[in-house]
Amino acid sequence: KRADFPRFKKKGRRDSFRYPDPKQIRLDQGNRRLYLPKLGWLRFRKSREVLGAVKNVTVSQSAGRWFVSIQTEREVAVPAPTGGAVGIDLGVARFATLSDGSFLAPLNSFRKHQAALRKAQQAMSRKVKFSHNWKKAKARVQKVQSRIANARRDYLHKASATISQNHALVVLEDLQVSNMSRSARGSVEQPGRHIRQKSGLNRAVLDQGWYEFRRQLDYKLAWRGAHLVVVPPHNTSRTCPECGCVAAENRRSQARFVCIECGFAANADHVGAINVLRAGHARLACEVSGA
Repeated sequence: KRADFPRFKKKGRRDSFRYPDPKQIRLDQGNRRLYLPKLGWLRFRKSREVLGAVKNVTVSQSAGRWFVSIQTEREVAVPAPTGGAVGIDLGVARFATLSDGSFLAPLNSFRKHQAALRKAQQAMSRKVKFSHNWKKAKARVQKVQSRIANARRDYLHKASATISQNHALVVLEDLQVSNMSRSARGSVEQPGRHIRQKSGLNRAVLDQGWYEFRRQLDYKLAWRGAHLVVVPPHNTSRTCPECGCVAAENRRSQARFVCIECGFAANADHVGAINVLRAGHARLACEVSGA
């Protein structure tokens, strides 16, 4: 993948600095202290045990809170994966439906905090830009945004950890989130249709965090010696898992699947997860055979 061009780093956005020399860093885990050049000894909340040799330290600031990230190096044996294979269908009504029939309900972090965020943004818009009151209002907006992001990140970490711990192979659809959440506004010559409905769907899609979920699954499965396989999403929710019939009419509604050929009926998301798993097995078979 080609590296992107350098981008201007705006003040107040992703504020951080790094200490790259481990010889200048001292870590006292017993007293939860960290020595950094020019700052001296600093206390930190130890969320987990720091294992291995310290290589560098990054200090960052987000929504008025300071964080320290300690990067270490150590030898880790790759464990043997546990569990079987599972296909996952990602959606909005259900965040993730597994091929074994279980599913994860969506968190909808943005929707839960949408009213509070709108109120904070409206209060900020009434302030004179860059004034003292505007900065305080901006801090309140950032606090709500941080709460939304933290809740979503926590949910995704717990979901991806549970799935990676119990499966040796996970198959996902290769969803193009940027294309799925593209605006329907159109242009002056060709105005879009159903703009409000599409806008609401776009918010719901982006609120799920599908790409971040896939990213977390990828490295957590690798930690445990398991594998992630990604397959094309075409017709996964329209194909009957019993007879193989592919038809748009099979999908009677958002949640209902009834095959027009054999009459097989099931939840549409569950059917999609079964087909995703089969596509993953087929892809692995092709790779093994060299086809």
